[in-house]
Amino acid sequence: MAKALTKSQIITQLAEQSGLAKKQAAGVLENLTQMAYKNAKNGFTIPGLGKLVLVKRKARIGRNPATGEQIKIPAKKVVKFRVAKAAKDAILS
Repeated sequence: MAKALTKSQIITQLAEQSGLAKKQAAGVLENLTQMAYKNAKNGFTIPGLGKLVLVKRKARIGRNPATGEQIKIPAKKVVKFRVAKAAKDAILS
């Protein structure tokens, strides 16, 4: 199984495919990341790839696996990434 691309490999490929310098490609990637962080609470979509969304989880009852004791898990907010249909089709076909 192939290894995942590193950040520097992604930057190199972006630079080669777009005709930018590596420094500019790194800046684009950094700006995209910062935009995603700032706008995730409203939903941040990368067309063709997916969407970052903030989801509120309700409080629930869980179980301590070691003792079997019931515990209360509080409500919280979590960040999820929903993969776009186009990405699923491209990857799974």
